[in-house]
Amino acid sequence: MQTSNDTSNAWAFSTASSNSQKSRPGSAGTRDTQTVSTSSPPIQDLVCFSHLRWNFVYQRPQHLLSRAATHWRVWYIEEPIWSDTPGLSINTVSEQLSVVVPHLPHGTPPQQAVQAQRTLIDQLFSEQNIHQYALWYYTPMALLFSEHLKPTLTIYDCMDELSAFLGAPPQLLDQERELIRRADVVFTGGYSLYEAKQSRHAQVFAFPSCIDYSHFSSSRRSLPDPADQQSIAQPRIGYSGVIDERLDLQLIDELARCRPDWQFVFLGPVVKINPGQLPQAANIHYLGMKAYAELPAYFSNWQAAILPFAINEATRFISPTKTPEYLAAGLPVVSTPIRDVVRTYGGWEKVAIADDPSSFQQQLNQLLLGYACSDQPQLDQFLLEQSWDNTWQQMQQILTGHLQTEPLV
Repeated sequence: MQTSNDTSNAWAFSTASSNSQKSRPGSAGTRDTQTVSTSSPPIQDLVCFSHLRWNFVYQRPQHLLSRAATHWRVWYIEEPIWSDTPGLSINTVSEQLSVVVPHLPHGTPPQQAVQAQRTLIDQLFSEQNIHQYALWYYTPMALLFSEHLKPTLTIYDCMDELSAFLGAPPQLLDQERELIRRADVVFTGGYSLYEAKQSRHAQVFAFPSCIDYSHFSSSRRSLPDPADQQSIAQPRIGYSGVIDERLDLQLIDELARCRPDWQFVFLGPVVKINPGQLPQAANIHYLGMKAYAELPAYFSNWQAAILPFAINEATRFISPTKTPEYLAAGLPVVSTPIRDVVRTYGGWEKVAIADDPSSFQQQLNQLLLGYACSDQPQLDQFLLEQSWDNTWQQMQQILTGHLQTEPLV
C-alpha cells in the first residue's frame, strides 16, 4: 500500500532559524505532478469520517472538502446522534457534497453502537452506489466501524492531537496507530504535528493553517458594526474560535481586571468546559458563535486580536487557524508562546509573543498605540501564499500520484 518516500522530501520540515521566520518552513515548493499510467480505477467518491459537525465552527474540514467536491462526490459522515427514529439523515451542502448523520436509538450500548454504525455505513454505500472511493479520516475512532471497507486510497488528515484533548477516549491512541498503519498518506495540520508523526509513516506532509485572504482582508474596509457589538466601547480586543480547556482563563481574567478600559470580545461556542468557569467582568463580552460570513464585520471593528492559549499538552501541537485570519484582517496579534505561532508568525512586526499577564498587557498596549509596519507588504504576500486553494492543489497532486491517474483539473 505504501509508496516510496521520495516525494516527502519536498515537505520535509527543518527547524527555521531566527532569520527564516517569514518563510513557510517545511514547504520547499510545489511538488511536480507525476505522469503515470491510468490503469488504476478512478476515484468517484470521497468518504470522510469526522469528529466535528459540519455546521460547527467553519475550519479545515469545510475548506478542504468543499474543494474536494469539485472533483468527487464527497460524503461527510459525522458522529452519531441519539434519536427515536434510527437511520441516516443526508443533508445536501452542494451538488457534490453531502453531510451524513447516523441516528442511533437512545441508550444503545457502545459495542452495539459500533455495529449499528457499520450497518448504516454499508447501507449508505449500497444506496448511493459508492464503489470506487477514498476514505478521509479526521478521527481514528471511526476505524471501529469502517475497518471492513476496501478503499482505493486512505488519507489521515491529522488536524489536532486529539488524544491530548479533554475527554479523549482511552482507545484513541491504539486506533490512531492502526489508522496510520493503514493510511497511504498522512497530512498534518501544523509543523509540530508533522514532527510528532513523521517517523511513524513514510508519507507524512505538513499542511498548516491556511486562509481565505480575500474574505478576511475585507475587514480592512470600514464594515458596519454588528448589532450585538455596537454598544461595546473601544478599544476592543477580540478572540474568535472555540472556547474550551485550551484557553488560559486566568490570563484572560487578569488582563480584564488590570485594564478595565479595554473591552475583550469573544466569538465562538463554549465546549467541554462549564460556562460558569469563564471569567466574568463588565469588560468581557461573550457574543457566541458567528457564521463564517459574519466574521469580517466583527474583525473590522476590533483594534487588536489575541490568542490567549494556555501552555499545556492540549495546546502543544496546535496551529491556530485564526492567526492568519486576524492578520489578513489587518489586526495586530498578541499570542502566548504556541510553538507553531512563534515559528511561523513570530518574526512579523504585527505579531507579539507574551508568556505572562504582565508582558501580554505590555505588548497589547504597544500594538494598540498603532504604527506603520514596515513589513506589511511582505506579510500580505506571505498570507496570499497560504491560501486554502494552494493547499488543496498541493494535496491533490500528492493524492493523484498515489492514485496513478492523470492530474485532475
